[in-house]
Amino acid sequence: MNRPHNGKRSVKMQQTFSGILIGAAIALSGCATTGVVEQPTVANKTDPYENFNRKMFGFNDHVDNYVAEPISNAYKWITPQFMQTGVFNFFNNLKNVNVVINDVLQAKFSQSAEDTGRLAINSTVGLGGLFDVAKHVGLEQNEEDFDQTLAVWGVPQGSYLVLPLLGPSTARGIPGAVFDTAANPASYVGMPVQLVSMLNARASAEGALKFIDEAALDPYVFTRESFLQWRNNLATDGKAEASDVDGLDDEALDGDKGAASGQGSSGDVNVSNKAGLALSLDANTKEIRQVSHSFSSVAQSFDNTAKSFEDAGTKVDAFKKSKRLR
Repeated sequence: MNRPHNGKRSVKMQQTFSGILIGAAIALSGCATTGVVEQPTVANKTDPYENFNRKMFGFNDHVDNYVAEPISNAYKWITPQFMQTGVFNFFNNLKNVNVVINDVLQAKFSQSAEDTGRLAINSTVGLGGLFDVAKHVGLEQNEEDFDQTLAVWGVPQGSYLVLPLLGPSTARGIPGAVFDTAANPASYVGMPVQLVSMLNARASAEGALKFIDEAALDPYVFTRESFLQWRNNLATDGKAEASDVDGLDDEALDGDKGAASGQGSSGDVNVSNKAGLALSLDANTKEIRQVSHSFSSVAQSFDNTAKSFEDAGTKVDAFKKSKRLR
């Protein structure tokens, strides 16, 4: 299962951008969204513990609102953008130790060589990972973890779970997270350094969290479906295409047409949410359709964030050059 390169890799990365952003925030705060609305639960095979999960989602939301978000905002206010970029690059580089290990466990030997080279270049020329030099020589960041390795080995995903403070996971993801934590060098540094990592990740995810709050009719379901699609996309190296969701979307549209002509149920009506997305209020389809239509917007948000990181790096290089000329 070799990861696609160049243009194909770019497409695959864009398919997972929204999940990456949501996942980063989830790891800190259990998906920080405001105004969590209690929704009637419907039996879901993937989410058999929905009543419990919704309570944990609400708890994590309150923790983020009153603790994580204020501290994160203070961190963004006092920390220059180029320093935030450096912190992001540093911890992202340490994560590549996990990536290389899981490359080998998944028999992706060619990719493991590339990721080893990326780790070596950024750890040396990139001053311990503060600068992402490897990107400029064509070594893109790959996403591999033990949850994906278990999926490759044939371990089923299991039930969706929302953990206190940690946020969304699955039955397969819990042992995967334990292994990844043990393999990540960042787990063995002091608490102040780990706190900086958490704050930086929370600050980077702010845009995605606001998007969920504004666009999601039911933030819990939006987060669940986005998270599961993101994990499935990673586990299959981008082969799990959005067509699975689009199929459900087409069925929903057919249902809407029937309702408009008087053939559907009387409870189906069409409205437009704050993001201008046409949504059906049918309980079985509204959240899936919303996830499908909003992915491109989150991907654009991630692109803008990545561009700001690149601009910050360019400014640092220019500053260094001007100092040398003097």
